[in-house]
Amino acid sequence: MKKTISMPAIFALALAVSGPAQEIWAPKGTPAKYVPPHKPHTKLSELKAKHAGQAEWRELIVDDEHLRSEYIQMRPGAKTPRALHPDTRAWWVVVEGQVRFDVEKTEPFVASRGSMVQAPMQAFFSYEVTGDRPALVFETNIAGAKTLYARQADAPALPGLTLMPVRFQRAAGVYGRNNRPHVTFDEVAKQLEEGQVKGTQRIVEDDRGAANFIYGYEKNLPPLNPSDRGHYHPECAEYWLIMRGQIRYPIEGVGVIVADEGDVVYVPKFTFHAPRWYGPGPSCRLAMNGYPNIAHLFDAGEGR
Repeated sequence: MKKTISMPAIFALALAVSGPAQEIWAPKGTPAKYVPPHKPHTKLSELKAKHAGQAEWRELIVDDEHLRSEYIQMRPGAKTPRALHPDTRAWWVVVEGQVRFDVEKTEPFVASRGSMVQAPMQAFFSYEVTGDRPALVFETNIAGAKTLYARQADAPALPGLTLMPVRFQRAAGVYGRNNRPHVTFDEVAKQLEEGQVKGTQRIVEDDRGAANFIYGYEKNLPPLNPSDRGHYHPECAEYWLIMRGQIRYPIEGVGVIVADEGDVVYVPKFTFHAPRWYGPGPSCRLAMNGYPNIAHLFDAGEGR
């Protein structure tokens, strides 16, 4: 089995391409400022307990100035109306169950645990739960995104807004930048395990949002350094959906978190964090933030 590249190695590769790191002065605000619905660690087990006995439920997890994500459970046979987003890209991770997606200009497909699905702006889409068990999906879109519906009857009432028929020219189904309608966990993990690709894999890339597949083993990392506080981001929060195994997070102002599959960890801007694969088996997190190439700022004294 070939080793995957650790995050420090990934950053080193980035520096080799872009040039040596420079010491520079950067703003550092108050860390760990959490505004609801955000919290450091959202446990899927606790969400399930909260909604026990409910066939369908929604829970808003992230709603900041860049992205919006929520957990959605749907009953077998439930289907969303045909809709589109005029200016934003939406993406989903299927956490449990099976979901049939119908995205304009793409043959319909069934997504299951670990599937990562997206619909570009101006492309009609809908999805439906198949099989005899509920489905749980993690849905993400750009902050402030609006939804347009194919039928008036499907549009919900929105406070302060009215509904009207419109016409506009659109370019449906434009993915670009290696974005794909459907990517499975197994295929990306297999490519990394076999060494076909290296390091972090970009799953979603948009001018206003990104999702990165970060997969590997703790055994392939250097020994844990308890004093390493990692890096921070000056302009954007970052959060992760744990897709397999466990991830260890020391977070400035919070402490150490160990997150399990299906959990979500959220770190506000200005907050040091050092995510690390954890445990004996493979670990994977899907990292999401509002910029395709978010800056990672490290202490200038590190490595001296």
